[in-house]
Amino acid sequence: MSKAIETKKVVVQTIADKFDAAASVVVVDYRGLNVAQLTELRKQLREEGIEFKVYKNSMTRRATEVHGLEAINEHFTGPNAIAFSNEDVVAPARIINDFAKGNEALEIKAGIIEGNVASADEMKALAELPSRDGLLSMLLSVLQAPVRNFAATTKAVADQKEEQGA
Repeated sequence: MSKAIETKKVVVQTIADKFDAAASVVVVDYRGLNVAQLTELRKQLREEGIEFKVYKNSMTRRATEVHGLEAINEHFTGPNAIAFSNEDVVAPARIINDFAKGNEALEIKAGIIEGNVASADEMKALAELPSRDGLLSMLLSVLQAPVRNFAATTKAVADQKEEQGA
């Protein structure tokens, strides 16, 4: 085999490995963004540990076939960039969605959430979710509410008995 084919196979396998390791993937159309805007987006993503890459569509399609994610292949037309997040499922969608609000040229096309292909609308809905820390805070607040209510009721009863005894 020629060296070019071997190089392409390595790139396809690299992309396939990224799809395999990713908790979430966001595919975007970045046409219309200038270099400064793309640099700012990459910076924001990098700060959250998200990799943002541009690959050839043909190689990306082959990589998705390795993992049975062919449903996303229809979105690999025109210039695309892919954000891979290995840890936080929500972060890439949230950052890209927030960035797209200020830069209408950036468009979310589709994504993959924990191995399942998601539409652009699903990715935008995911982006609107609070961060992991925010969700944990909400859960903690809900779990603490009964204890707080019980403590307040107990204190009210104790205060009432104290008034009656005085």
